[in-house]
Amino acid sequence: MTLPATAIKLNVNSEIGALRALLIHSPDSGLGKVVPSKAQDWLFEDIVHLDTMRKNEYDYYVKLLLYFLDPDKIKGKLRQIDEPKAERNFYKPDHADFYASDKVIEIQTLLAEILEDAGIREKLTASVCAIESCNYRLQQQLSNTPPVELAKIFISGSLNKDQMIFAPIPNLIFSRDIGITINGHFLLNKPAKKARSRETLLARYILFNHPMFAAYQNNILEITESIQHFLRPGKDQDEKTTLEGGDVMVVSANHVIIGCSERTSLSGAHEAVKLLFDNNVVQKVTVLKIPHKRDYMHIDTVFTQVKRNVWVILGSLAKAEQAKNENNPASWFSDKKPKDRTEIVQFTTGDTKPRTFDSIEALLTDVSTNDLHSTEKTQFIYSGNNTFPFDAREQWTDSCNLLALKEGVVLGYDRNDKTVEAFKQSGFAIVKVADLLQQFESGESSPDAMENTLILMPSSELSRARGGFHCMSLPLLRDDI
Repeated sequence: MTLPATAIKLNVNSEIGALRALLIHSPDSGLGKVVPSKAQDWLFEDIVHLDTMRKNEYDYYVKLLLYFLDPDKIKGKLRQIDEPKAERNFYKPDHADFYASDKVIEIQTLLAEILEDAGIREKLTASVCAIESCNYRLQQQLSNTPPVELAKIFISGSLNKDQMIFAPIPNLIFSRDIGITINGHFLLNKPAKKARSRETLLARYILFNHPMFAAYQNNILEITESIQHFLRPGKDQDEKTTLEGGDVMVVSANHVIIGCSERTSLSGAHEAVKLLFDNNVVQKVTVLKIPHKRDYMHIDTVFTQVKRNVWVILGSLAKAEQAKNENNPASWFSDKKPKDRTEIVQFTTGDTKPRTFDSIEALLTDVSTNDLHSTEKTQFIYSGNNTFPFDAREQWTDSCNLLALKEGVVLGYDRNDKTVEAFKQSGFAIVKVADLLQQFESGESSPDAMENTLILMPSSELSRARGGFHCMSLPLLRDDI
């Protein structure tokens, strides 16, 4: 197998340390083949216009990431890349002119590289064909497909430009959900929806077979089903063991927050707590149960971190009821309790009595003060400036789902006007990404010089998929804070 020997350091111990490496996946042809009748089954709210999503929205994201993480790949090339007649070869992982960064890492590239190994190619093809119910002849055909083309097929579901052989996996652009880096470990997800099963399979093969992760083979943690799970009632979603990366936040080196949501079950959270404690990954895990509604989906659609002492949050969900005093993680959340109730329980190794919080704000204030040792008062910037109906409208379009490139510098959608007002009122500068890129290119500004800034990203098509830039990033390495 002729793979690059480049290894990568895994270390994420906060949500706000300067970002140094991450996994992403640029929108592929599969997104342009989502049909209305299957959109919600494939977890999209609507069909999207692929060219607009790529050229007018996501491409800005890639360029911005490169300026912050790998400027040698982009500096001085902006005019050439943005030439009206220029092809998109800079963004195509199967093209010789691809940016090929080892810091802004394209998942499709890693997949193509492991498929160069004939044994891996045969095994992964068999696995994909098994879950997609392909016939044997098609399996043989795929096994003999060149690695770069096969990677595209596995992701897009298309054998060629027009022939779809199985469903696309359009949610792969939301790379956060395939797993999460916690300190020097990687926790793989266990998706709630069948539409994401292939994503997890591909991620598992990449992590266990690509030399980039060779040094961390013993640090890859996988969520397993509980014993005799196959005997449980099949229609009871709460009984399935599921976990998605959008419900896992590494808020400090010793503390992880895990959400129980529409996508992550109590059983999944329970298994994650055990894994993290048994492997000495962290000493404290807070389980945060939010309403099981499509409105919220994951905890990172409800709140994300901006600075040590600043969080963006949905005000209407910020208050929670206190849980009962019991010791077993699962027993703290009764199936008889309403699904629309928020509950917060914190477990610490060595402590026999878990701790509870009466609101999300109280939990995050505790994180800022006691985990991150902030000496400033904890501040909350509210979705829609905490004004109905803008709070709910803008949360739906990911006003709370922000990605910190470094402490105080975050990316968000340009459509959430009231939330932008709230950032301004909190003393943040607001800049449009197109203007910022020109400032970087001219030398008028630099990533190192930026502080307390909300960068506005275009969002008309990306927002249809219900995910922001926190969802579209899987950090592998951040600086310690």
